[in-house]
Amino acid sequence: MSDANDTQAPPQAEGSGSAQAASDSRTDTRTDTRPESLQGDASHGDGQPQDAKPKRSRGRRGGRGRGRGRSKSAEGAAPGDAASQASLDGLPPHEAPPSLDGQPANDISPNVQDSQPGTEAAVATPKPRSRSRGGRGKSSAAKAAAKSAGVDSSTDAGGDAGMDGVETAPGSSERKEQKGRREPAAAKEPKEAADSKKKRAKKMFIGVLPNELVEVVLTEDNLVQEYYVEMLHQAKTKGNIYKGYIHNIDSALQAAFINYGAERNGFLQIDEVHPEYYQGSYPLKKGARYPLIQKVLRPGQEVLVQVVKEPTGKKGAFVTCYLSLPGRYFVYTLGRDQQGVSRKIEDEKERERLKSCIDQISPPEGVGLIVRTAGIGRAKTELTRDYKVLHRLWGEIKKKAQTEKAPALVYKELDLAVRAARDYLTPEVAEVWVDDPDTFEQIRDYVALAFPKSPNMVKLHADHDKTMWERFGLTKQVEQIYSREVTLPSGGRLVFDHTEALTSVDINSGKIGGEQSFARMAQKTNTEAAEEIVRQLKLRDIGGQIVIDFIEMKDPKHIRDVEKVVRLAMKNDRARTDVSGISPFGLMELVRQRLGSSAISVSTEPCPCCGGTGIRRNLEWQSLQAMKTIHRLLRRPGCPNPLQVPLGQELAIYMLNNKRELLTEMGARLDNRVEIVVNTKLP
Repeated sequence: MSDANDTQAPPQAEGSGSAQAASDSRTDTRTDTRPESLQGDASHGDGQPQDAKPKRSRGRRGGRGRGRGRSKSAEGAAPGDAASQASLDGLPPHEAPPSLDGQPANDISPNVQDSQPGTEAAVATPKPRSRSRGGRGKSSAAKAAAKSAGVDSSTDAGGDAGMDGVETAPGSSERKEQKGRREPAAAKEPKEAADSKKKRAKKMFIGVLPNELVEVVLTEDNLVQEYYVEMLHQAKTKGNIYKGYIHNIDSALQAAFINYGAERNGFLQIDEVHPEYYQGSYPLKKGARYPLIQKVLRPGQEVLVQVVKEPTGKKGAFVTCYLSLPGRYFVYTLGRDQQGVSRKIEDEKERERLKSCIDQISPPEGVGLIVRTAGIGRAKTELTRDYKVLHRLWGEIKKKAQTEKAPALVYKELDLAVRAARDYLTPEVAEVWVDDPDTFEQIRDYVALAFPKSPNMVKLHADHDKTMWERFGLTKQVEQIYSREVTLPSGGRLVFDHTEALTSVDINSGKIGGEQSFARMAQKTNTEAAEEIVRQLKLRDIGGQIVIDFIEMKDPKHIRDVEKVVRLAMKNDRARTDVSGISPFGLMELVRQRLGSSAISVSTEPCPCCGGTGIRRNLEWQSLQAMKTIHRLLRRPGCPNPLQVPLGQELAIYMLNNKRELLTEMGARLDNRVEIVVNTKLP
């Protein structure tokens, strides 16, 4: 039960580490101020019986005030300990401030220090007035006096200001309590500044070669987190809307192949076909969600599709009939009447406010709106303006689709520079650096509308002596994206290998000795690797199935810790992911959505020598294969004399240095002569 004045402040401790002397005036005050309905209750405000003798507390030993320099925790303290008693009173023992009079924390009456728990305290000498007892045992009369003097007694709740049980002059009490109110604010300012600085530690860099190349880098604390590149001759098609026609239908796959003007046909599954394209009615079988595709679609039928996933390797693009147009604050969807808010917006009040804004906008039937994270805190007028822009854009697309002949492009997604500002520029980004003046003007105009309070966010890199990557130390980090191996801070290495079906990540470490050293090394290396792997997956935009081979760990706690690190790091990934636990074989499987063509696939090609395998036949083997060919040609009727054999430069030099005698002997035996011709076009 609590005192009657607990509506203003929580229950307070009666001392700050000294013995709880059962002062008559204090006990009477606490008893008298209780409600009449509770006068007969057997329990006191702090959970102790009224007629029970108050326990005596041991003196503070080391540290100035409870919780400062204390050698014991509240849980392990003796029953009469100050920390234990503070926890009983409902107050954390660490909140007591240092002594006001400058006395050492253990400068307390010897009688109190020598008293035993459970005996009645007998104080021989008056205790010094110190802030360490600040208001925790303050009587109701003292609080009422402070209140009448214009001082808020709730200040005592924090234990940072106030006096002991003795009443003081109103002015003195007011000054001390005002001081107590200022102290927490002063201590809080550096933390708020640090949090603000941490939130603004992100930067965006946009490098542009006009009409040829665009690169976007996002960093956090000078560490590259995301990297995107787009070349004009390999422009991305994700997000583009095409008018195409059905080339053929595969009933086994329950999919159609759409000719939309690309080199390879797009892949359209039955669950991505809008019902408006169904021709005729077909009853669903029991338990089926969709009709058979060969029953509702016809070859040659025209459809409006949007590229969802870029073509990779020999696979065509993945397309859908459910179109969507991303804006600054909304994603405008066609064919789905879903109104919602991004799952990354976790504040329930903000979610309800945004849903209310969507209801007031009232989009037409067949149109859905999904609020993006950039919509947090935006006024209804801004949201409505973004909706009107997207609604007008859809009208233009629909009008163009009616006049164009399939296959044709009816909507092209924005270029990477503007798209990066729209999708990746958030309030956490402190600076945007651009090295092209024209792009700088575009980004600055966009930021002026999206972030009117940060007009100087966009900056132009005009130093022609060094590149923007060199100026900010990003060159090595960007180049590491293309490396097969990544070095960890502890000396370990990550090895990325790509196959047709999945990507494998192997974790290697240096030599260690001893079982305990191995366990510590494995945990440390695996923890570092977990964070770096997630970062590399985003940088390289690795999608599909990924298998990580961790160093063997026998301690289940270490395994859980590494799994937790991976899951926490994955929360910052824009792509959809699904992570499994670490198997008994030390393998972790995860699936990640590929957001677009990675920088590696856009800027690299298979090696002409190895064909993309990473290995090739050695020169000795190649020379023997060439000798077999020469021997066959020499025995063929009508073989020219001399026989000229074109070879690559490296192989030709090797054969002239190591196989000259064999070639001469082979030609003499068949009455012919062999000449090696260097062809620089051959590998």
